[in-house]
Amino acid sequence: MKRKFWNWIRNETDGERTLVLNGEISDETWYGDEVTPALFRKELNAGTGNITVWINSPGGDVFAAAQIYNMLMEYKGDVTVKVDALAASAASVIAMAGTEVLMSPVGMMMIHNPMTIAIGDSKEMQRAGEMLDEVKESIMNAYEIKTGMSRARISHLMDAESWFNAKKAVELGFADGVLHEGEGTEDAVRGAEPEGVMFSRMAVTNSLLSKLVPKETEERVPVEQLEKRLGLLRH
Repeated sequence: MKRKFWNWIRNETDGERTLVLNGEISDETWYGDEVTPALFRKELNAGTGNITVWINSPGGDVFAAAQIYNMLMEYKGDVTVKVDALAASAASVIAMAGTEVLMSPVGMMMIHNPMTIAIGDSKEMQRAGEMLDEVKESIMNAYEIKTGMSRARISHLMDAESWFNAKKAVELGFADGVLHEGEGTEDAVRGAEPEGVMFSRMAVTNSLLSKLVPKETEERVPVEQLEKRLGLLRH
């Protein structure tokens, strides 16, 4: 069996269960694997009642994420997702299964287009591209159900590889709230309301490239004209 990237914690006092997803979502693909998904499902359904899912993951296998998303969506109890530090790529898809999604005030969420490695001739490359397009459509379904945004806008955000802080994730509908919000002093909350911030790899790349492009050559002025403008021309 592949390395387990999840862990269950049970509170013996109230019996509530917590699922911790930490690190890469399956370091190998789940495609064609029957053992690992079956084990995850068995452990998920080993108890009843509401569960909490803590996520801190850069993403990973899209097929694993899809199956975990479906299992959590079908779970009979409420699923509260709490994003610890990062829910990126495939991990953000899993987060969309939460009945309620809460972001750490210092957490981040990232969405982007699916990627793969393909080897072969032009036909193989074309098939790989078509497969990625279909995978993107399936991922967009999860984002659309949670956020209510148009598919066109979601697609644009994925194209740009978009990163959201907690406030922006809530503004866009990817999350429902921010953990520990309002626990500081009232004056601090009123006086320094944090802003929702989003940035994309595309925007950062374009900004860096613009700084590397040489500026247009400035107009060259003869020395005599320059001296005249400055009142320094000799008689």
